[in-house]
Amino acid sequence: MIVRKNMGRVSPLLLILLALGFFFATYNLLTMIIRKASISEVDGLEMFDPITKITDQMKGVESSNLKYHVALTATDAPYSQWQCRIMYYWYKKVKEMPGSDMGKFTRVLHSGAADNLMEEIPTFVVDPLPEGLDRGYIVLNRPWAFVQWLEKATIEEEYILMAEPDHLFANPLPNLAHGNHPAGFPFFYIKPAEHEEIIRKYYPAEMGPVSNVDPIGNSPVIIKKSLLEEISPTWVNVSLRMKDDPATDKAFGWVLEMYAYAVASALHDVRHILRKDFMIQPPWDLKVGKNFIIHYTYGCDYSLKGELTYGKIGEWRFDKRSYLSGPPPRNLSLPPPGVPESVVRLVKMVNEATANINGWGMVNSG
Repeated sequence: MIVRKNMGRVSPLLLILLALGFFFATYNLLTMIIRKASISEVDGLEMFDPITKITDQMKGVESSNLKYHVALTATDAPYSQWQCRIMYYWYKKVKEMPGSDMGKFTRVLHSGAADNLMEEIPTFVVDPLPEGLDRGYIVLNRPWAFVQWLEKATIEEEYILMAEPDHLFANPLPNLAHGNHPAGFPFFYIKPAEHEEIIRKYYPAEMGPVSNVDPIGNSPVIIKKSLLEEISPTWVNVSLRMKDDPATDKAFGWVLEMYAYAVASALHDVRHILRKDFMIQPPWDLKVGKNFIIHYTYGCDYSLKGELTYGKIGEWRFDKRSYLSGPPPRNLSLPPPGVPESVVRLVKMVNEATANINGWGMVNSG
């Protein structure tokens, strides 16, 4: 399946900005800074220096509409459903808090048919990839789902947050993007430079250095809708090509689709502002602090003395994979003393959501 769409890399607005930069003799300097992509502290939050400089030039030029649409891709499996319900609960609670730029919400359901959460969660149904094309790697449906949703849905907001079911909004999330520069979370395990030989199969040398491929996945990312419309078809194609290549499939494994998004963005000359405060991942990140999202992808296993026993089932544990066939019960036991605040906060947030969601325990998808 080859998805064709406008592949232009430079928007008219960016051309205007570059022209202005040329007339003010700053373009060359900015280009040099961007390529170095150094990181510094700005108002206590991490972001790329060149993005800050470009943002200053954009003031008064960019639209004042900073709201973003929250979109998460999902299936109708019980495992996905209960996570979506908890995630949507926290979206509703945080949306109207001071500092939030959240707009509307859509669960992009790529199972091809309506399920029993349609009335509870705003949902847009799209088709999965043709049978067998994902080769059992269900995450490949994510880019294809975004292509369909962007083409068929009416989306009022200018920006989109690509989120996942196992995300909890711990603090009000502002729009971290700046114009044509999306914001993304830097994953420690996404290392394009260490896989240069493979990356070059999809991002040829004439496109630029491998450092142009950001160390990110597609989620969490806040991005202009128009940019995502350009990138998504490429994201589909790169994902499928990577999955078809045995060496790439072996090297990237379950993060293949994340690498595909990073490469697709680079092919469109899109660089992301890297925000470490975008998200934490217990049990490795110990405090929530001012970070915005809790991503509970890792199992949290501890002894009753509060000692981490990762890789070994603990005397106390919370692991989303313990609930593949149905939702966790209400009122989960809290961690023992000594467990990091991030894990305690995670369990309390799950408990609060399940206590307040009507019909908790509903698992059928028909």
